[in-house]
Amino acid sequence: MGQYNLDRIFKPRHIAVVGASEKAGTIGNALMKNLVNRFSGQLFPVNPKHKRIYQYDAFKSVSKLQTEVDLAIIATPMHTVVDIVSECVDKKVGGAIIISAGGKVTGEKGKEIEKKIQKIAYAGKLRIVGPNCLGLIRPGGDLNASFVSEMPVSGNLAFISQSRAICTAILDLALQENIGFSHFVSTGSMLDVDFGDMIDYLGNDSSVKSILLYIERLTNFRKFMSAARSVSRVKPIIVLKSGKSPAGAKAAASHTGAMAGEAAVYDAAFKRAGIVRVDTIEELFDCAELMSKQSRPHGSRLAIITNGGGPGVMATDTLAKYGHKPVPLDPESMEALDQFLPLFWSQSNPIDILGDASPERFAQTLDVCFNSKNIDGVLVILTPQAFTSSITMAETLVLTMKGRRYPVFASTIGGKNIAPAVALLNEAGIPTYDTPERAVRAFLYMVEYSKNLKTLLEIPPKLTRQIMVDQDKAGKLIIHAFPGEFMPESDSKELLTAYGLPVIRTEIAKTEAEASSIAKEMGYPLVMKIRSPDITHKTDAGGISLDLRSDADVCKAYAQIISSVRKFKPDVRIEGVIIQPYFSNADFEILLGAKRDAGFGPVILFGMGGIYTEVLKDRALGLPPMNRLLARRLMQQTKVYTLLKGYRNRSAADMEQLEEMIIRLSQLLIDFPEIAELDMNPVMIKAGKPMLVDAQVLVSTIETPSPLHLVISPYPEEEESHLVSVGGERIFVRPIKPEDAPLFQYFFKTLSPTTIYYRFFGILKELNPEMLARFTQTDYDREVALVAIDEDCEIDRMLGVARIIGDPDGEKGEFAVLVGDAWQGKGIGSNLLEKCLSIAKKRGFKTVHGIVLNENRNMIALGKKLGFETKREPGSGENKLVIYL
Repeated sequence: MGQYNLDRIFKPRHIAVVGASEKAGTIGNALMKNLVNRFSGQLFPVNPKHKRIYQYDAFKSVSKLQTEVDLAIIATPMHTVVDIVSECVDKKVGGAIIISAGGKVTGEKGKEIEKKIQKIAYAGKLRIVGPNCLGLIRPGGDLNASFVSEMPVSGNLAFISQSRAICTAILDLALQENIGFSHFVSTGSMLDVDFGDMIDYLGNDSSVKSILLYIERLTNFRKFMSAARSVSRVKPIIVLKSGKSPAGAKAAASHTGAMAGEAAVYDAAFKRAGIVRVDTIEELFDCAELMSKQSRPHGSRLAIITNGGGPGVMATDTLAKYGHKPVPLDPESMEALDQFLPLFWSQSNPIDILGDASPERFAQTLDVCFNSKNIDGVLVILTPQAFTSSITMAETLVLTMKGRRYPVFASTIGGKNIAPAVALLNEAGIPTYDTPERAVRAFLYMVEYSKNLKTLLEIPPKLTRQIMVDQDKAGKLIIHAFPGEFMPESDSKELLTAYGLPVIRTEIAKTEAEASSIAKEMGYPLVMKIRSPDITHKTDAGGISLDLRSDADVCKAYAQIISSVRKFKPDVRIEGVIIQPYFSNADFEILLGAKRDAGFGPVILFGMGGIYTEVLKDRALGLPPMNRLLARRLMQQTKVYTLLKGYRNRSAADMEQLEEMIIRLSQLLIDFPEIAELDMNPVMIKAGKPMLVDAQVLVSTIETPSPLHLVISPYPEEEESHLVSVGGERIFVRPIKPEDAPLFQYFFKTLSPTTIYYRFFGILKELNPEMLARFTQTDYDREVALVAIDEDCEIDRMLGVARIIGDPDGEKGEFAVLVGDAWQGKGIGSNLLEKCLSIAKKRGFKTVHGIVLNENRNMIALGKKLGFETKREPGSGENKLVIYL
C-alpha cells in the first residue's frame, strides 16, 4: 500500500490503546504511562474491564469509539487481534501497531492468524506495524507509542529494527552517548509496513538526515531496492544485516552457484543501492553516533591529533588495514604548527603534540586543521596525562568546535578519570569512541557512503557496438531444456551464441567414427569432452582430453573418455562427445556466470576462472540490468582485474568487449527468468580477445514472468515508439537512459533563457552532475521519462523530454515537459506527455499534476488539450494542472 496512511501512524492526533491498563508491570500500563506523560492529542483507553484508566474514560472495544482514530496500539493476546483489526477497519482507523507477540513464529496456527489479519487489513486499507514489536518513538513530536519507558533526545537520525533486543540496546546507548533520533521504529514481523515503506517515508521527511537499519530478513525485495536506490542519493543508509555466515547457504551445482552465497548477494545488492553495510553491532552503534552528531566527510583525508604516540599508531594501523593513510600535511599547515608546537612534535600526521600538551595547544592544532583545504576530517585522541586535566581538555575542544559543522570526533582512552570528559563531549554533540580503531572505522564507513554517492552520479559510457540478440532462437533452446537439469553443453553454447557471446566452435560426435571425421574437417589441435547430463565437472570424471594432434589421438581419447566416465558413474547417460579447437596458452582465464537468488533474482558473477576458481574465490557479484559503468565496476572489485589491464609480457584484455559480454549476459537473464544457474568457465583471453570454451546452463521452472523476476526494473523497451512531427520530421520516442547524460547536457545548452525559466522557475546556466544524474538515471518502477530523438540526424540529437515523477504511494505523480525552442509548436511536447500519461495510467497512477507559471500560456493550453483541470494558485503567479486517470 506504499505510503498510504503512514502519516496517521507517525503523526496521530487520536490514539486508542487496546489492552490499556493501570496494572504495574503490564505492557498496557507502560504504553499508557508513556502517552499520558507526553502525547498532546486525544487518548482513548480500550479495556472492557475498566471504566476509567489514568483519568480517561475507557471503552469496552474499538467499535464503541465515537471519534475517528488515527492510530490503534494493540497489546492483547494474539488470538484476539483478528477481531480487533476487523473493528479498526470498520471504524476507519488509519493504522495499528500490533505489540502482541506470537503469530507465525509459533507455528501453523500463528501463521493462519497473521494471514487473517493481513487479509482484513489490506482490504480495509489499515496499515500495520508489527506484530512482535516494541512500537515506535518520534522524539521531535513527543510521541512514545512504545512500551519503552525512556525517550531519547530529538535528533536527525532514524533507526528501524526488526529485533526488539537491538532496539533496546541502541536506545540504551543513545541515552548514554546523547544520540538524538527523529524516528525510532521496531518493525517486528513486518506483516505490512516493511523496510521499503519506511525508507520511502523517511526519505521524504525533512527532519531525517540519516537512516540506520537492522535487518534480519527482507520481504518485498524489489520495493526495498527501489526505495533505497532513490533515498540513498540524498540521505545515507547504514545497514547491519544479520546472518553473514555461509552455514545457511543451499548447495549449488555450479561454480557460480557455490560462490554466490546469500551474504555475498546482499553485499552486492546493498552496494548497488548505495547502502553502507556494517559487520557488527558495535559498528552500527559507532556509525549511529557519528551520523547523528557530525556532518559527512567529502573524502578520506583524515588528520589525527594525539597527545600520545601509541594511540596515533593504532589509528594509523587501522587506516592501513582498510587501504588508507593519514593525509600528508600541506606546507602551510606544517609552517603554522611549527609556530607553536614544541621542537619535538611528530612533524607529520598523526600530529603528536606530546604528553604535556595543554588545552590551548590542542585548540591551536585543531584550528590549523580546520583551516587546511587538504583535510576531510579530524580525529582527536585524548589520553589521561599527569600534566593536564581531561575535563579541561574536553571543555577546550567543545569551545573550539562551537559553531562549526565539521567532521571532528574523539577517541577518549581511559576509564574512571576520563568519564566526565566523555560525558561533556557527548553533551556537546562530539562523537566519542573508547579506542582509536573504533573511531577510524566509523569515519571510514561514512567515507564509503560519500564514495557510493559519487559513483551513483557517474555517467556510463555508451557501447561502440549495438547489442543485437536472437531472442527467438534462445527461447526455443530454453523451452526444450529439461527443468532441473543442465542443458547439454552444445545447447548451452548455442544459447550464448544467440546473445552474441564469443563462443568457440563446438561439434557433437556420437560415435568414434563421427569424432574422427569431425576432427579431420576441423583441424588439429583439438579438445574432446564428454556430453552427458549426469556429469557437471568433467575433469573430475576423466571426461576431458586436451591437445589432440592426430586422428590416432582422437580415437584413443574417445575410448578413454567413455571408459573413465563409466567407471566414475556406472549408470551415466552418455550422449556422445563434444569436439572443439584447442585454445592453448591463454594469457588469462576468467569466470563469468549467474545464479538466481530466491530474493534478489538473477545475480551476475565475475572473477578468476579455470580450475582454481573455487579455491581462490576471487569474485564479485552484481545485479542486472547492467551498463558499461556497472560492468566495469564489477570487474574492478576483483584481483584478476589488475592482470586484465596487462601484466608483464601479456597483452591487456579488450575491456570494452568484456563489458559487452557482461551486458549481453545481463540481457539474457532479463529475458529468461528460467535460467537458474549459468557458468562460463573458463573464458580464455589471448592477445586481448576473450573466447568462451566451456559453458553450462541450468534451467528450472519459475512462476514470475520477465521483468518482474528482477529487483531493479530494466529499460522498458516496450515503451519505444516512432512518430512524425507536424513539420514532417521523423522522431524516435523512447525511455531515457543513463547513457543519455551527454545528449541531455547538449540539449540543455540549446535552450533559451525563457524556456529554462518556464521549466525550472528560475535562471539556470548549467546542469551540475547531481542534476544531470537525477534527470537521466531514473527508476523505471517509479518514474516515467521519455525523450524525443531526431531520426533524420546523423548523430543522436535530443529534441524534447517529458516525465512523470511518481510519489512513493504509487498513486500520484508530477509531470514536467521540456522541448527545444526550435522544435516547439510541432506536437512533440503533447505527444511525449500523452505517452507518459498512458504509461502512468497503465501502472496504476490515479492523479498527475504539475505547476505551470501564468505566463507559460503554451503549456496551459497543452494541459487543457490533454484534459487537465487548471487551478490558479492565489497570489503565487502559478497554476496547478491536474488530471484524473
